[in-house]
Amino acid sequence: MPGQLLSKIDSLKDDALELHTKLVSIPAIGPANNGKGEKDKADYLTSYLKEHGFDEVKSYNSPDDRVECGYRPNLVTIIPGQNSSKTLWIISHMDVVPVGDLSLWNTDPFTLVQDGDAIYGRGTEDNHQGLVSSIIAARALKECGVTPGCNVGLIFVSDEETGSEHGLDFMLKEHENLFKKKDLFLVPDFGEPDSSMVEISEKSTLWLKVTVEGKQCHASTPEYGVNSLVAAAAMIVEIPELHFQFDDQDELFSPPFSTFVPTKKEANVENVNTLPGKDVFYIDCRVLPTYDLEDVIEQVEGMGNYVAEEFGVKVTVEIDNKHQAVPQTPVDAEIVEKTIFAIKEVYGVDATPRGIGGGTVAAHLRERGYQAVVWSTLLNQAHQPNEKGSLSNTLGDAKVMVLLPF
Repeated sequence: MPGQLLSKIDSLKDDALELHTKLVSIPAIGPANNGKGEKDKADYLTSYLKEHGFDEVKSYNSPDDRVECGYRPNLVTIIPGQNSSKTLWIISHMDVVPVGDLSLWNTDPFTLVQDGDAIYGRGTEDNHQGLVSSIIAARALKECGVTPGCNVGLIFVSDEETGSEHGLDFMLKEHENLFKKKDLFLVPDFGEPDSSMVEISEKSTLWLKVTVEGKQCHASTPEYGVNSLVAAAAMIVEIPELHFQFDDQDELFSPPFSTFVPTKKEANVENVNTLPGKDVFYIDCRVLPTYDLEDVIEQVEGMGNYVAEEFGVKVTVEIDNKHQAVPQTPVDAEIVEKTIFAIKEVYGVDATPRGIGGGTVAAHLRERGYQAVVWSTLLNQAHQPNEKGSLSNTLGDAKVMVLLPF
């Protein structure tokens, strides 16, 4: 039976490429990133699944008045198993990040380009690969007429890239009756090129918004103003000092230390000859579980107080996203052992349990006591220009997935 399923997956290579191509063409960018949401992609996936024999595809819609349709969809479809009291859930996300600087792309980000095994386009790796792999695995089960040992449930969530409030977090808060504590969860949204890492823990995630307010004036008379950009820059260059204040290391994680990175910068004035009176920037913090995020916030606020006094500005630190690390999935959990076994069968690799900087939707699962792992075979191209995925990895990961429910 496993050989039949694996051969079937190989025969679906062209189907996998076709599905990748269509998904890339549907941007599905969330409203927080100035997009119109995931509805178009969800509608396509619903039609696709029904066309291929998935009779029941249900959408759990999270209300969101920032998008035209008024909601963010989360799709669920289930293949019944021999043991109907237990489900293997494979959870991938439909949304993608914006393209960034378009000049850095060699091709249209929303038109898939194939070069041998490589496929290029926004979302090919993050998270279309996991999504396509799960569909191909499920199709193999259906088209071979094989009943898995337990139910196999596919979930395609919204809003993963901006916090999951309208995605898995919504599902767990409003529809947790779908899940049982003995269910198994695979999130194919992070991994290494050699398949060797099975993620069982994540660092805490903290995104901070820093607003620096001075006084705007004409740039030729700076003595009449207070330059917010200079003050913001002074604070930005101080952020790396946090690495010395929170310097614990844990080899479970890669990198094994906490990270503090200034990232997004909002526009200030539109013209060159105006001294800016307001600047806004953001800090992405991935913090080892040994630290309380409140301590990090306190340190950043202290930096802000120093800059405010030194430069005569007002500095406000706000929480944009905060998720304290939760207990890890045990190394000997069933989903960990099954995943490691299946990776060995398909890829011939001895995978090991590891931790990552976060964050994936697995954190929401672990917070509620569910067994969850994050695994995929990825080239680590997420969020980059010329994002690249792999057809062979898509099929290989589908083979791992199809072995898990037995």
